[in-house]
Amino acid sequence: MSEAAAETSGLLRMAEIEGRGRGLVASQPLRAGQVVLRDSPVLLYSALPLINQSSFSSSPYSSTSNMYCSKCFRSLQSSSSSTSVVPCPCCSHHHVFCSQNCLSAALTSSHSPWVCQALSRLRDCPSLVLEQPMERQVQARFLVAAYHLALFFPSQFQILLSLEGAPNAPDTTAAQFLHSLICSLCPPHPTLEPFSVELTATLLAKDKFNAFGLMEPFSSRDDGQRSVRAYGIYPNASFFNHDCLPNACRFDYVDTAPDHHNNTDIIVRVVHDVPQGREICLSYFPVNENYASRQRRLMEDYGFTCHCDRCEVEANWSDHEDDDVAEEVEEEKDELMDEDHHDQMASSQGQGDADFPHAYFFIRYMCDRENCWGTMAPLPPKDDATPSDVLECNVCGNLKHDQADASGGEDELSMDD
Repeated sequence: MSEAAAETSGLLRMAEIEGRGRGLVASQPLRAGQVVLRDSPVLLYSALPLINQSSFSSSPYSSTSNMYCSKCFRSLQSSSSSTSVVPCPCCSHHHVFCSQNCLSAALTSSHSPWVCQALSRLRDCPSLVLEQPMERQVQARFLVAAYHLALFFPSQFQILLSLEGAPNAPDTTAAQFLHSLICSLCPPHPTLEPFSVELTATLLAKDKFNAFGLMEPFSSRDDGQRSVRAYGIYPNASFFNHDCLPNACRFDYVDTAPDHHNNTDIIVRVVHDVPQGREICLSYFPVNENYASRQRRLMEDYGFTCHCDRCEVEANWSDHEDDDVAEEVEEEKDELMDEDHHDQMASSQGQGDADFPHAYFFIRYMCDRENCWGTMAPLPPKDDATPSDVLECNVCGNLKHDQADASGGEDELSMDD
C-alpha cells in the first residue's frame, strides 16, 4: 500500500482472493466504526460536460462548469465560497476556484498551463462538445488529467497504471476517437514519447474500473439519483472488492472538511466488528437495489457476476418476492429487534444460511431517510476503544442512535449534538 495509507497500513493487507483478484483483508480484529483507510486521490477530474451544449454564450460564473471549485471541488453555491470565487487567469470564467490558495495550488499541480490549454481547445471543438455524448466529454477530461500525470508526475502515473482494469472493445473504440482528437489539439511535450491508442485504451479501462464519484449533496427530492460532481482515482481504496452486504462503507466530506488540501480524501470505516483475516468489502452502489439491477450494473460497469451470500439467496427468488423486499423488512422489523433475537441475528449475519440474510442489515445499517438508502456506520470508537452508539449515514450525513444498543430507539440527532 502507498504512503497515503501509512497511518492505517497496520489494519489492512493486500491479498489474492480466490475468484476475485486482489483485495484488502483485516490484519487484526476491527471494531465497529473503526477507520481502516484514509486515502488521497492520485487523480481528480470534473464530471461536468466541457461546455453547456445548449448555449455557447453563458455569462461568467453562471454555467454549470462553475458550480464547484476546479481544484478542491467544494460547492461554490454556499455563501462562504461565493464571495471569494477566483477565476483562472488564462481561461477566464471557464475554470474558477474557491480561493486564491486553491488557484495557486492548482496552477502548480492539476491545472497547469498545459491542462488549461488542452481543456480550452477541447471545449471549442464542435466535433466533441456538439456531436459526442457527455460520457465522451468526461472521458476527454480524464485523459487530459492522466496525460498530465505522465508529463509532470510520472511516479503518480505509474500508480495509475498499476491498478486493475484491462481494455475491452468499447474502451478501444472510444480510445481511437479521443486519442486522435486530444493529440491533434493538445500534443504532449516534445520530450515525452507520443501516447499510443493502446495506452489510451488502457487508461480508459483504469478509469472505468477504479474511479469513485464525489457526489452532489443529498436532497430528499432527488429520488436517490444524485449526480456526480467529480471523479477521483484512489491508489488504495481502488482495491476494495464489492459485496452486496458490505462490512465497510466509505465517507467523503468534500464540502465540510476543514482542510481544503485534504477535503477530497475518502475515509473507509467498518460497519460492524470484523475478525482478523476477513476481506473488507464496499458496495459499489446503494444496497437497496434488487438482484437483477445489481447483477446488470456489475456486469455492465465492472465485468463480473456477484456470487455473494445475498446474491446466492436472491438468485432463487421470484420477481414478485424481489419486489416485496421492503414490505417484508417492515413486517419483520419488530421481531428482529427483539432483544432475545438480536444476538442470534448478529451471529448469523453475512453467513448466507437464512431465508432472508440481509433483513438485519437493512434494518440496522441502511438509512431510512426518504430517498437516501445510504449505509450507516458507527462513528469512530473513542480513545478508550469504546464503540460509539451513534451511526452516521455515508450519503445524507444523518446521525441516529444505534437501535440495538440504545434504549432510546431510532432518535435522530442533529450534527451539532
